[in-house]
Amino acid sequence: MPVAGSELHVERRGEGAALLLIQGMGANSAHWGEPFLRELERDFDVIAYDHRGTGLSGPGEGDVTTAALAADALALLDALEVERAHVLGFSMGGMVAQELALSAPQRVMSLVLAGTSPGGTQSKPTSDDIVRALTFAALSRDHERMLRTGFSFIVSEPYAAVAENYATFAAVARENPASIQILLAQQSAIVEHDAYGRLRSLDVPTLVIHGTEDQMLSVINGDLIASMIPGARFEALDGVGHLIYWEQPERTAQLVREHTAAHAA
Repeated sequence: MPVAGSELHVERRGEGAALLLIQGMGANSAHWGEPFLRELERDFDVIAYDHRGTGLSGPGEGDVTTAALAADALALLDALEVERAHVLGFSMGGMVAQELALSAPQRVMSLVLAGTSPGGTQSKPTSDDIVRALTFAALSRDHERMLRTGFSFIVSEPYAAVAENYATFAAVARENPASIQILLAQQSAIVEHDAYGRLRSLDVPTLVIHGTEDQMLSVINGDLIASMIPGARFEALDGVGHLIYWEQPERTAQLVREHTAAHAA
């Protein structure tokens, strides 16, 4: 679909209120995983798309920032003629969702921020050791090394220990992987993201979900976001890593379902 100077790949499934899914760094719409998407499509018109330059979307113009990606998301809603939607943003996608809700709150019925951060000096960034390990894996251009390294950091240790879990994840992740250039551009957008000073003004019903064993973005960040957004609810998933909807698709979908039901237009 032509959107904001690019051709964005979009998938829709299910019926009900619109639910826009915004993915994280390097990920595309397929990476939500079938178990999670099947749970959501029972209750929602699920709109999953690939960011510019990722998955099956075409390249975009201009700098890659969370605000620019939020503008893409808003333009996508316009193109689909969706006046208002529930919005779920994960990781970098949660940062994009923050920018979307801050810039166009009238378009967001409710907001779910999962495994993400407000940015700014008060947040806790990904550790330097993890960033180095991921960077070296990416620069090696060995895709299998990239997958195994990334998987070890985005899920909990017990989940990673089950060989079948990695095999399922890798089968999806091998399809349409993001380029090194896109990964670096999105990493820069994450580093530059700073909504810390603005979240107190956000007037959108918000649920914050975070795994307690998240190595990529500490659970401290989720707690911080929830403490700043007026009326926000914080739900910590005990023993779960960064990829909460992959480790616990049913529980994550149920939390989304409950939150959106309480704030249906």
